[in-house]
Amino acid sequence: MAAPRLPPARLSGVMVPAPIPDLEALRALTALFKEQRNRETAPRTIFQRVLDILKKSSHAVELACRDPSQVEHLASNLQLITECFRCLRNACIECSVNQNSIRNLDTIGVAVDLILLFRELRVEQESLLTAFRCGLQFLGNIASRNEDSQSIVWVHAFPELFLSCLNHPDKKIVAYSSMILFTSLNFERMKELEENVNIAINVIEAHQKQPESEWPVLVITDHFLKSPELVRAMYAKLSNQERVTLLDLMIAKIVGDEPLTKDDIPVFLRHAELIASAFVDQCKIVLKLTSEQHTDDEEALAAIRLLDVLCEMTAHTELLGYLQVFPGLLERVIDLLRLIHVAGKDTTNIFSTSGGIRAEGNISNMVEGFKSHLIRLIGNLCYKNKDNQDKVRLFL
Repeated sequence: MAAPRLPPARLSGVMVPAPIPDLEALRALTALFKEQRNRETAPRTIFQRVLDILKKSSHAVELACRDPSQVEHLASNLQLITECFRCLRNACIECSVNQNSIRNLDTIGVAVDLILLFRELRVEQESLLTAFRCGLQFLGNIASRNEDSQSIVWVHAFPELFLSCLNHPDKKIVAYSSMILFTSLNFERMKELEENVNIAINVIEAHQKQPESEWPVLVITDHFLKSPELVRAMYAKLSNQERVTLLDLMIAKIVGDEPLTKDDIPVFLRHAELIASAFVDQCKIVLKLTSEQHTDDEEALAAIRLLDVLCEMTAHTELLGYLQVFPGLLERVIDLLRLIHVAGKDTTNIFSTSGGIRAEGNISNMVEGFKSHLIRLIGNLCYKNKDNQDKVRLFL
């Protein structure tokens, strides 16, 4: 590959001022790296030159963070930074050799530091957002299918980058930072996440704001739901709306096209313990919905969603047995059904008009089918279980 010739740089990383030639050369490189053969034949020294340009331009960003009046002079440097990230991003696509070469220059650390500086600027410039997005894309690409790079990204990015980016107002920045989190997480790193549960909560919030984005969903379903400890820690700190969101994704995992694996079952038994315990403790809060003042009570609606999860869990053979003997669960469901039946005789409250079961929809519709879900859960808990069948005959 005949790479465009970049202007000479001193080893210190301080470039000779020549932003326009640098930019033109970088753009040519970015275009070349769209081709696999060019990525595979790239000279290793070219990445040092790109890093030198990135370092020099980052000095201008540091200055602007210290002196806001300098922000207006960032335009040319932001162009260079953006093109450096685009170039490096393209170079990493399906090319582990380039990923390793770029990583070994400590480019990841420089990129993360620069991205954190972007958040400090707190100015609304499209050129800044573009550089921000490209930097995150580069981190995602260098970590893709490369465990060594994932480890370095995690060391530099956790927790500050995720805390800074997952709640960013720009949707693409949230999506790209979710992608990096998804790519970098593994079983060992989940332990660190348990100690920084606010990051996990930010992912839930990101999914609420951007339900169409796949990355927050994948982080939750493919990582968070594999850690009962994290889910328990999250659940304790989530708002009721956020709990509903988490429970919705738990249902989606249970009833999804891909059945729970043998490795999933022990994990979901732990989830079942949390869900059943929370329902036994909180289910009577649903009775608040009989009052007109509480027809949109979020705490009650979260309790309803717990019932929905239990219905799906008890429809799963390998989870059913555990829940059939869960202390107090059947008795509490029977008791609640009786109370709801009494409440339903009053034509002025919400339970008197409960319709069919609706598994999805607006939170205000989640009360629909509550009574039928109670009956469904009782039926599941009694399935091939004589002790529970006898309890139902006794109490109903």
